[in-house]
Amino acid sequence: MKRFWAWAALAFGLLYFILPLIGMTNFSLKMRRGEYSFDAYAKVLADPRFQETFSYSVTMALATIIFGVFLIVPTAYWVRLKLPGLRPYIEFLTLLPLVIPAIVVVFGYIRLYNTSSWLPLTGSSAGTNMLLMFGYATLGLPYMYRAVDTGLRTIDVTTLTEAAQSLGAGWATIIGRIILPNVSVAVMSGAFVTFAIVMGEFTMAALLNKPAFGPYMQLLGANRAYEPAALAVIAFGITWACLGLMQLVSRLQKTAPRQA
Repeated sequence: MKRFWAWAALAFGLLYFILPLIGMTNFSLKMRRGEYSFDAYAKVLADPRFQETFSYSVTMALATIIFGVFLIVPTAYWVRLKLPGLRPYIEFLTLLPLVIPAIVVVFGYIRLYNTSSWLPLTGSSAGTNMLLMFGYATLGLPYMYRAVDTGLRTIDVTTLTEAAQSLGAGWATIIGRIILPNVSVAVMSGAFVTFAIVMGEFTMAALLNKPAFGPYMQLLGANRAYEPAALAVIAFGITWACLGLMQLVSRLQKTAPRQA
């Protein structure tokens, strides 16, 4: 009986999530009256605004991932090696983006870095891009930090550090050539989540007036019928691809010690 209810709950969950997606996909294929076609997808992919916003968000996602790696890997490594007593406080700080709305963060940026402040980053395109990257890094912080911290737990940080120092390696060499390669699978796992977050984020990009993919999806949804459904399917595909890659690298992380 318990097995029956378990399968029933699983079936209900699958239907709850899959049926709306099937309906949306079916609707996106009916742009041509009386038959199925990919006209809506062709129009979306051929739209110059789609190409501009998609490439911009991909670029920002890659920049955010690189910035996150340079920030989080040394921090997590140093906390685990030298400051283990601060781990609960660092973990608390990394959880704050989950409870602080993105609109609060971006309004704080605008307030602190407007054109009349001591550091007018919003006065230039490069400065606004930097603020947006910082905002994206903040949103991805809980996921990237936990992925890296989990990866560091699987290796003996102290022994690796002492062995490297005995051979004359400096801190930059230890982090870049010893620690980072050993947690690369964990870093990739956090990077895929960060990529999915950046591609779908709306609030920060809209308020900073940047041509990102999230605001484009909202704008298209307010003015078209079939194209928004096609774009939503594309966005879901990107998210599912990131989740699938995350599961793949998680399996690689589990099998890596056995292969060693």
